[in-house]
Amino acid sequence: MTETKTRGLALHWLMLIGFVVGLGLGLIVNLGVGGDAPWVVWLTSNVTGPIGQIFLRLLFMMVIPLLFSALVIGVAEMGDLASLGRTGLKTLLLTVLISGIAVAIGLGMVNVFQPGRGVDPALAQALLDQGRAGAANIVENAPTSISLGDFFLDLVPSNVFTAAAENAILPVMVFALFFGIGLVMAKSPATDRLQEVIQGLFEVTMKLINLFIKLAPLAIACLMFNLTALFGLELLARLAAFVGVAVGAMAIHMFVVYPLAVWLLGGISPTSFFRGVREPMIVAFSTASSNASLTFSLRAAEEQLRLPRKIARFVLTVGATANQNGTALFEGVTVLFLAQFFNIELTLTQQIVVMLVCILGGVGTAGVPAGSLPVVAMILVMVGVPAEGIGLILGVDRFLDMCRTTLNVTGDLALATIVSRGEKDDAADIAASEAGDLPGAGRRGLVHDIAAG
Repeated sequence: MTETKTRGLALHWLMLIGFVVGLGLGLIVNLGVGGDAPWVVWLTSNVTGPIGQIFLRLLFMMVIPLLFSALVIGVAEMGDLASLGRTGLKTLLLTVLISGIAVAIGLGMVNVFQPGRGVDPALAQALLDQGRAGAANIVENAPTSISLGDFFLDLVPSNVFTAAAENAILPVMVFALFFGIGLVMAKSPATDRLQEVIQGLFEVTMKLINLFIKLAPLAIACLMFNLTALFGLELLARLAAFVGVAVGAMAIHMFVVYPLAVWLLGGISPTSFFRGVREPMIVAFSTASSNASLTFSLRAAEEQLRLPRKIARFVLTVGATANQNGTALFEGVTVLFLAQFFNIELTLTQQIVVMLVCILGGVGTAGVPAGSLPVVAMILVMVGVPAEGIGLILGVDRFLDMCRTTLNVTGDLALATIVSRGEKDDAADIAASEAGDLPGAGRRGLVHDIAAG
């Protein structure tokens, strides 16, 4: 998330104010008159409830254009697939592997510590009933069950427009991946213009999401009021457990998986690695923006880690979109937490589906304020968890956004370190670097400008 400002205050401060106001007023109502008082029921049903649901539906509305355009552009920007050769293949395989490990750690932590368990089923059902109408068009097509065979069969849509109309997001994402590959393979002036059109769709979608997110402070206040008026202090305990598990899983990935990866696969000391990436890590945590951190990551890769310029710049610019370990981990933890909160048991097959979709879904969320929320909503629908429950985590999302962005940026640098092993710059690459050429950085800068509003 970026440091968007409204009337002199950064957006995240306004969101924090909304969170505190909604939380405080909801607790006062819950402890004072109770959540079942007639005027409280009327207020939450006719005022605060609809306001929060409108905000969520605005985000849900952008799911298809966001993921389609981001995936197509992300693949198309890789350039000539044949010329990328070993570098592109290594980057792709390592991205899938490390992101998969991240999601597995998150899912394992949630299954072990059960942060969403213990909520009164009657209260959870009351929350669902309150928000069901506002998210009816999102959850009505949720599958009642998922088998592994049907999952892979349904990946390939017989009609992509029908899949989009039915909110079958994953087949649309697969279509977008193949469409991006087609753009790379069929290089011509016509396909270049088509790529520019899709780039325009991506930029418009990001601009609209940035516009919608400015409603977040009011929406968070309303959503938190509804939740705390109904759940009271019990909600705070569940949220604290959720944050603890999410941060714990991120810490394991940061301080166990990354050091082992750069040591065993990258041939570099973990101490030297973390010493070299301190600056981009600090920028990532303070800004919660992968795009704002990209320049610092490029400089750290070249000056501190001494990675080959061509390899590092390719991996970091592509990784800023595709290698989102922290985002994928967060999405998996959130989906399982909400499933536990609403007493919905997810089978092993469903959790495998969550892992696969989190890895793929992370590709379309970089550089977008609160961009993971539509992806989380899409995954919730796929596994039959009520999408309206996403309002539970909005109040604590800012801090988790800072943590997962730091994990994302560090993961990009770890990936660049591993891919660079055994590679060297040639004279042309060194000359281009000295001339200030930063491949891929132009669009990232544009994305950051758009996100900053």
